[in-house]
Amino acid sequence: MADRERLVNITLALIVPACALAAYGMGEPFYVTLATRIAILALAATGLNLALGLGGLVSFGHAAFFGIGGYVAGIFATHAFNQIPLLVSPVTLMATNQMPVIWLVSAVVAGLVACLIGLISLRTSGVYFIMITLAFAQMIYYFAISWPAYGGEDGLSITVRNGFPGLNTLDPLNFFLIAYGLLLLALSAFSQLRDSRFGAALQATRQNEVRVASIGIRPLRIRLVAFIISGMITAIAGALFADLNRFVGPSMLSWSMSGELIVLIILGGTGRLFGPVAGAILFVLFEFALGGLTEHWQLFLGLILLAVVLFGRGGLVGLLAGKVRHG
Repeated sequence: MADRERLVNITLALIVPACALAAYGMGEPFYVTLATRIAILALAATGLNLALGLGGLVSFGHAAFFGIGGYVAGIFATHAFNQIPLLVSPVTLMATNQMPVIWLVSAVVAGLVACLIGLISLRTSGVYFIMITLAFAQMIYYFAISWPAYGGEDGLSITVRNGFPGLNTLDPLNFFLIAYGLLLLALSAFSQLRDSRFGAALQATRQNEVRVASIGIRPLRIRLVAFIISGMITAIAGALFADLNRFVGPSMLSWSMSGELIVLIILGGTGRLFGPVAGAILFVLFEFALGGLTEHWQLFLGLILLAVVLFGRGGLVGLLAGKVRHG
């Protein structure tokens, strides 16, 4: 069973870059952009998969972290392009358009926000946890709408895509490679965390919190660390998403974005290493194939999601690789 899942993972890891390279070779940059969208959404879902898949934390607030990353990228790009300082007092702080710095700032800001949200929401469980994370995300969403300095309800355009040392990020293939490279790093980190003592403790808190506490492990601390790391990964994906579209708006912070990330994980396989990748592939393909036929394509996606929940809880990866082996 483990060999089957490894084969499925390798296939999923190769199919996205193979399609991107083939599209680039045929002079079809649009399909390279679709592959980039898959990689970025998979990266965001990988962050959520750490909290949801391993920790059982059904967060409806991860759009907050996704949007925070997007707004950091948009604000830095705007200030760098117009050569306007981010801060004037007490010191003058100029912005940069370099992606690594933007990712770092996005992760730090999202980590701080995740720490605040987690300290409050993780003291609850079930529907209360869902509603508190949703409430925090909506607070940040309405703050963005009422922030006229950066577009308010209209959002913020990124005139020139942020840069990466040694690469032309305006080239579709280069930008895809950046996004896919980060996805592979996130998947590697997820795998290491899942197989570590921390990952074992996190999964144990999902199964029996009382028993974990009885052996001296603090469930709140374990979950909080996982929630923070999860938010940081999702924020980096948000920064990439803003650069991909050269636009960031309040829609990146909306509750529907959180729902989309959960849908990706369910479609691909909750807790599976490449579940977010499989889910992102299915989601983007449905969006592209059915979106051109009808504006109500989400109806068909909903029917498929219902079928997965009722008959195939392991998602696409579970269907192809079988049940997770425990022990």
